[in-house]
Amino acid sequence: MSRYIRRAAALCAVLLIALLANATRVQILESARYEDNPANRRQMIARYGSPRGDILVDGRPVTGSRDTGGMFRHTRTYTDGPLYAPVTGFASQVYGTTLLEHTEDALLSGTDPLLDPFPLWNGVLRKRIPGGHVVTTLNGAAQRAAYQGLAGRAGAVAAVEPTTGRILALVSTPSYDPGELSGTSPSVARAWKKLNGDAARPMLDRAIRQTYPPGSTFKVVTAAAALEAGVVTDLDAPTDSPDPYRLPGTTTELANETEGCEDASLRYAFTWSCNTVFAKLGGEVGLQTMTGTAANFGFNERRLRVPFAVAPSTFDPKLDASQLALSSIGQFETRATPLQMAMVAATVACGGDVKAPYLVERTTTKDGETVATATPRTLHRAMSAATAEQLREMMTDVVQEGTGRNAAIPGARVGGKTGTAQHGVDNSGKPYAWFISWAQADDALEPAVAVAVVVEDAGRQGEVSGGGDAAPIAKAVMEAVLNSRPHGRG
Repeated sequence: MSRYIRRAAALCAVLLIALLANATRVQILESARYEDNPANRRQMIARYGSPRGDILVDGRPVTGSRDTGGMFRHTRTYTDGPLYAPVTGFASQVYGTTLLEHTEDALLSGTDPLLDPFPLWNGVLRKRIPGGHVVTTLNGAAQRAAYQGLAGRAGAVAAVEPTTGRILALVSTPSYDPGELSGTSPSVARAWKKLNGDAARPMLDRAIRQTYPPGSTFKVVTAAAALEAGVVTDLDAPTDSPDPYRLPGTTTELANETEGCEDASLRYAFTWSCNTVFAKLGGEVGLQTMTGTAANFGFNERRLRVPFAVAPSTFDPKLDASQLALSSIGQFETRATPLQMAMVAATVACGGDVKAPYLVERTTTKDGETVATATPRTLHRAMSAATAEQLREMMTDVVQEGTGRNAAIPGARVGGKTGTAQHGVDNSGKPYAWFISWAQADDALEPAVAVAVVVEDAGRQGEVSGGGDAAPIAKAVMEAVLNSRPHGRG
């Protein structure tokens, strides 16, 4: 009898060992596979079991959480959703996350290790850490001024602080309410289908994910290249430029929309936006120098993040002479995001350094303790301080007496550059209206803001202009920033 007992005990021991081995395999070796299995809803249930951390603007949350009492208990809510959608993105139980909701998801959901001072202990107890908060660099007044200025027209605005790279405004219209994608009700699927089927593409973040021909605003880059290369040494000397200008190797003649461009000085050509002068200058500077200067300003950079990815702005390094001439006036295949053109204006304003743009000032725990803080950094040196000062002079002339007078602000020095960008087959599309600018209060030591505005559907063909359609929006954004700063601060 004892023999049978020993055999039964041995069999039980073998079965126990096999059970433990299988449990080890499932819980340790294959845990990731089971955890990531789409059929496993435990993570989703836990993820939405507690309120999500918030995204803050001017110290106030523009997001929230609502307790539904359902399986995915807390859904995301948004204050002024369409206003801040190009920054927050959405957090949806069905369709995932985008923009800040995505890049800062670990912190907002409470899974970021930086939020947990006792990871091993809390791991044993399976204690859920409350989501942290994301403090943005946005200026709420500037954001609202940009949104109201666009007034529903397709377009975008980007504004940055020149000396640091802090993003002060990031607006894209038409916009959408990300709250419509929160929850799991049938209305979420209907909203998703409607938004994706909308020809106006309201979920496209035009400020950072859409590139446009920058038109004459790119002449800032061409002027910098000409001055740095020594092709132009005197802003007021004639440039020996014909009007019209025949594109090299072609029979196509490039004309101007203003008078006085023949042999115009760089200052006059910049102030009144003479295409012929800048097309010829691009050829004299040469492809290699033009490409290098554009790269120094941030063009052809494919790794820029703010913290979410920004579409690369491009200047083609392989062009023939006629293509180079057109590219030098922001046409042909030269493309730029509004954020990139705000960076161009900021580079001029702050003396030639290209500051890395960033949107997150700091992250905190739920109780407000700082987890991480952003540090301003320089990406490139685009030009010398002397060249930057010459460009500031010319941009100031544009606003004081040229095509950008609608951007003038009493009590501040404002520099700008207008642009009207052709596009479409044979330039058949309605031109885009551009304006880039910067502003510095008369009593300030540093420039406060640099702005880029693009309006896609500004008006009827032949009546679109950067000075008339985009400059007033830039002015409103700059005034909002200037007015929100303590008196006397740069």
